[in-house]
Amino acid sequence: MAAPRKYPDELLECATSMAVEARKDPATRSGAIPRIADQLGMHRDTLRGWVRQAEIDEGARPGTTTA
Repeated sequence: MAAPRKYPDELLECATSMAVEARKDPATRSGAIPRIADQLGMHRDTLRGWVRQAEIDEGARPGTTTA
């Protein structure tokens, strides 16, 4: 049996899209992940992993896609 998820899927999608958009703008890129993670009350490394996977899925970063 899989462990229960700590964060709901809606938060994952919202936080990831906020961070990806903030990282696209050079004015808000610096410190975007820690700032958004703190605002949403989650661990910074959790959001960092989600953003990394989203960038891989978009093709903006090399790696293995979710699909």
